[in-house]
Amino acid sequence: MGHKVHPTIFRTGVIYGWKSNWYAEKNYAELVLEDRAIREEIENGLREAGISKVEIERSANQLSVTIHTAKPGIVIGRGGQKVDELRAKLEALTGRRVRANIEEIRNPELEAKLVAQNVAEQLERRVAFRRAIKQAVQRTMQRGALGCKIIISGRLGGAEMSRRAVEHDGRVPLHTLRADIDYGLTEARTVFGRIGVKVYIYKGEILPSADEDSGPAEPSGPAQAVPPPASSPLAPAPPSAPAVSTPGESA
Repeated sequence: MGHKVHPTIFRTGVIYGWKSNWYAEKNYAELVLEDRAIREEIENGLREAGISKVEIERSANQLSVTIHTAKPGIVIGRGGQKVDELRAKLEALTGRRVRANIEEIRNPELEAKLVAQNVAEQLERRVAFRRAIKQAVQRTMQRGALGCKIIISGRLGGAEMSRRAVEHDGRVPLHTLRADIDYGLTEARTVFGRIGVKVYIYKGEILPSADEDSGPAEPSGPAQAVPPPASSPLAPAPPSAPAVSTPGESA
């Protein structure tokens, strides 16, 4: 049987960083549950904002929350009213000072979670499931992705027996650690049951940096040939100096 591994967890610490950056010797479990509660509060309160991920950083008495969203206007609100309300809710939830940062997502078609949410919304509106996933894959590939795979499973089309459908384009190398693969999972809540939606988007390769402390490296460009060292037997021989004749030798 296959053993499915979460693509992001599989690459965390290799090409990806952590979504929660803090260290604690005590109360570790409480802080993990607090991070989960923060993410649930943000995602449930801002369902229409197109939130892809939430990053959390902790200092001594302050909590920094970075929200990556495709619709920053909905998160910020008129005059910053909504973001102030969100900050007040998070401070009441955690009992700490909270600083909220909003980052806009330029290409939502390349974010797996947003693509999955879009497909789920179409399934809830009873759009034909094959057309929904095919169009989503085409839009993602047109935006420059190297590969995309969408899997939906459940009572598709209201059928009595559940089944799964797959739409695939390009390549998605799940076993390659340096492959930048974005993964998103969500559920469509239809009148005849829930339908699961999984999205994999392959964006290219990221080569790990030589310095482990510097974090994930930038995406690599085309491969370039590296000349062998001078001591290598494969290294070309140095050019010989041209012969110079003296007047005595010519005589």
